Amino acid sequence: MRTWLLVLAACSAPVIREPIEWSPPIEIAHGGGQKGPWKQNDSVFNYIDDPTVALDAHGGGYIAWVDNDAKEVLVQRFEPSGWRRRAVNVSRTPTVFSWLPRLVISPRDPKRVFVLWQEMVFSGGSHGGEIYFARSVDGGRTFETPINVSQSPNGDGNARIEPDHLLNGSLDLIADTGGTLYAAWSDYEGTLWFSRSADDGSHFTPPLPIVINRTRPACAPALATGGGVIYLAWTIGEDPRADIHLATSSDGGETFTPAIVVSRTAGYSGAPKIAVDVRGTLHLVHSESRDGPFGRSHIRYMRSVDHGRTFEAPREISAPPPHDATSAAFPSLALDGERVIVTWELYPALEHPRGLALAFSADGGVTFARPTMIPGSRDSGGGDNGSLQGRLMRKLAVGDNGLAVVNSAMLGDVRSRVWLIRGRWR
Repeated sequence: MRTWLLVLAACSAPVIREPIEWSPPIEIAHGGGQKGPWKQNDSVFNYIDDPTVALDAHGGGYIAWVDNDAKEVLVQRFEPSGWRRRAVNVSRTPTVFSWLPRLVISPRDPKRVFVLWQEMVFSGGSHGGEIYFARSVDGGRTFETPINVSQSPNGDGNARIEPDHLLNGSLDLIADTGGTLYAAWSDYEGTLWFSRSADDGSHFTPPLPIVINRTRPACAPALATGGGVIYLAWTIGEDPRADIHLATSSDGGETFTPAIVVSRTAGYSGAPKIAVDVRGTLHLVHSESRDGPFGRSHIRYMRSVDHGRTFEAPREISAPPPHDATSAAFPSLALDGERVIVTWELYPALEHPRGLALAFSADGGVTFARPTMIPGSRDSGGGDNGSLQGRLMRKLAVGDNGLAVVNSAMLGDVRSRVWLIRGRWR
């Protein structure tokens, strides 16, 4: 049976050499191009950004993105035919920035849609940020009043990479096959937090600290679950030689094992993403740089067949770089049967990425095809990739009948955009 791929991205690029048939891009939303100086919630940010996507079992799904001018998280339902419902304002806080959402569709009831995001509430700490959650029980037509999951003054949703450099959107949300929701986030002070909901998001457990370290702060958490195990991966800030850490829980998130380092490297390992396949194999991707978190980097892949206790040797999957890329960072990861699909940001220069790359394995991660640029993922008008407040996004999702990649782009003082591209395996 042919599998449809959905890709949200920017404009034209060289024809991809993977066995994928692509359709022309469809624009989803557009906005301004102004990003003024940071003045907390009084900043003048007139652009759209931060798209993410989730797919259902029928080839449709949901798109979320941010309108920074209106300070809204928006969610829109789309059907396999391409028809889209009117976007819904989820955050409903017009005086507070709402950033970098995550989307999950309940595996038990596809009409239940869950959104987690960073709300720039200043609660008394040195930095702003709270983790907010909202749900829809009617297929995305309406969303209930958001709830504050974190409730702390410590700048939740921040990844403190260096003392004066942080990435927002340091959070994740997943659901297991039974419908239990799991959320994780880091705060500016260095703590990694975990919470869960067993009642479809009506209530979340009090946040559980997984790591508390002010000098080596936890950053960029990623969650996965399978075979009765919850996996939580992250990296470390304020360390140019940081490695990826992993902790697991076999009791539904009541407790976690002490963290292990999955692979010790001489460079900076960042932005991990993880997923578990039907056989229980844990797949992990991350960026790797020899020169600290802001140097040129590539994408590494590794896997574990013993529930994260040990990993195979890491492999670089971003070489040779497609098009004019000189660096690769911020990967996303998804599984479709035996296929392992990885996308990442392409950097023609170190300052700003343009376009997205894709590499995939048809044999469960044993081998990977040559990476290619995703057609439509580079803005033909010269705009840079979005997620300007932090590129720790989930830009990749799969469903029973498809796969989706999202991207945004902004051309300074001109415009910002989000697109949809469809394709299928040949």
